[in-house]
Amino acid sequence: MPNKKLLILGSTGRTGKYLLKEALARGFEVNILVRDAKKISITSEKLSIFEGTPSNREDLAKALQGCTHVLSALNISRNSDFPWAGLRTPKDFLEKTIQNLIDLSKTNPLENVMVISAWGVAETKQDIPFWFRWTIDFSNIKYGYQGHEQQEKLLQNSAINYTIIRPVGLTNFEKLKPIIVTKNNYPKPNLLIPRKNVAKFMLDVLEKKEFFREVLVISEG
Repeated sequence: MPNKKLLILGSTGRTGKYLLKEALARGFEVNILVRDAKKISITSEKLSIFEGTPSNREDLAKALQGCTHVLSALNISRNSDFPWAGLRTPKDFLEKTIQNLIDLSKTNPLENVMVISAWGVAETKQDIPFWFRWTIDFSNIKYGYQGHEQQEKLLQNSAINYTIIRPVGLTNFEKLKPIIVTKNNYPKPNLLIPRKNVAKFMLDVLEKKEFFREVLVISEG
């Protein structure tokens, strides 16, 4: 499997950093697309860095060349973790990026596109705690959830072999426990999962070639 070339989007983010490190540790050849290459401290002969934004089709096309898999840890980012902080990225950033991928896949066939979405998107909104639903509805957090829902719909209506992963609350814990995979709200997920474990799970899914065209909620046991 390590002879496959991956494109990782969002590699400078809090989860994306783990995803990049894990992919390189497993021997994959990796392309990344970032706004500023100086933010990447990792050096590897298996790593190719492209500058630009995935919402720009030409930038994405250059980074996608030769890649068979795409792993996305992108999100709508804010100026701080404060729920009402202003947005750093356009509201349609995720939607534009996924549409670009779908269009480019017609000339650059992809075996799988795997995206990190969120627990609380679409039908799972009813499953999250009330206070969090309120925060989504009445703060700028809602734009990230709306963006995830739009990218999910685009993937599900495409011919791409997608895998949509909705992690529960993300933490920076280093100690890892077994992952619970929830489909159709069974079994009931727990509330937290480390970012590092999300990254490991995504690479496991890629290596095992499982969960194609599925939507999963993941948490830690």
